[in-house]
Amino acid sequence: MRIAVDVMGGDDAPDAILKGCFAGLEHLSPEDTLALVGPRGAIEETLSEHGVDDARLEIVDAPDVIDMGESPAMAVRSKPDSSIVRMAYIGSHRTDLETRADAVISAGNTGACVTAGIMQMKRLPGVHRPGIAVVMPSFHGDMILCDAGANPEPKATHLWQYGIMGEALARKLLGMPKPRVALLNIGSEEGKGTGIIKETRDLLRATPGIDYVGYIEGRSLFSGVADVVVTDGFLGNAMLKTAEGLASSIFKAITQEIVELDPELMLRFEPIARAIYAKNDYHTYGGAPLLGVNGTMFIAHGSSEPRTIANAIRTTRQYVSLGVNEEMARRVAECEALEQPVDA
Repeated sequence: MRIAVDVMGGDDAPDAILKGCFAGLEHLSPEDTLALVGPRGAIEETLSEHGVDDARLEIVDAPDVIDMGESPAMAVRSKPDSSIVRMAYIGSHRTDLETRADAVISAGNTGACVTAGIMQMKRLPGVHRPGIAVVMPSFHGDMILCDAGANPEPKATHLWQYGIMGEALARKLLGMPKPRVALLNIGSEEGKGTGIIKETRDLLRATPGIDYVGYIEGRSLFSGVADVVVTDGFLGNAMLKTAEGLASSIFKAITQEIVELDPELMLRFEPIARAIYAKNDYHTYGGAPLLGVNGTMFIAHGSSEPRTIANAIRTTRQYVSLGVNEEMARRVAECEALEQPVDA
């Protein structure tokens, strides 16, 4: 298997990304390769500094960089030699088999990753709009939120396909035999929600093989009542970042209260806090797959650490090995007859 990594993506690139790649080698087999995409000189210098000489590492020169604040569409079109665009290209079926990557990973500009993924990889047959599926931890086990930022203004059929693809992802990657699919709404009552929400509800209800459990409110997101939660990219991204910020604030508040109450108690509480944090750490999976592109792209957090990238390499390899894309394409094709014609 060949996995390509954008070494220039992320707040602490390229150092943190390259260190993560070095650590991620332990998740690869002797036959696998890791393509480091970025400025050749900078990559070679870092390899030399760290004394890394592994035959499984190769360099794909990409001299340009798309910054976090750049306009995604404009940057992708104007910077064909950027690490994100070059990475997406070698992960596409437009590339020769000898140089094609089975999967690609970036912690760079999310919009640029989505744009480059769609432009270079195209879409799986039948898929209208790719969506980002984030695996979110909860006290009741992992769940999937889709979309988390790729499609802020979806149509009902887009949301419906997120439910189909998210359900396939939960079965294949998380090993859930019958994932429960819910639709994020402002209330659980049938009469609530926009026209798009209600149309999506009807499509999910009519979909064979989907265990649709109804609407879910934001406060129930982590209650364990659903395994796959479908929403638009605007709300999904806001929910994701709110959850990350809230979790961090709660941990800080608890720690401060315990230290002020009894510093010695903090020594006893620390192992518990570490265990809880480990179960709710977004670094665990490393990245989120862009579901619906005709290839495998994982988008990692901008604040990725070396362990984030190493875990992304592990998860990505597992994703490809399990044939998740093939399963999603199969399920989308099965459900195509339910769809009403749309201007995709």
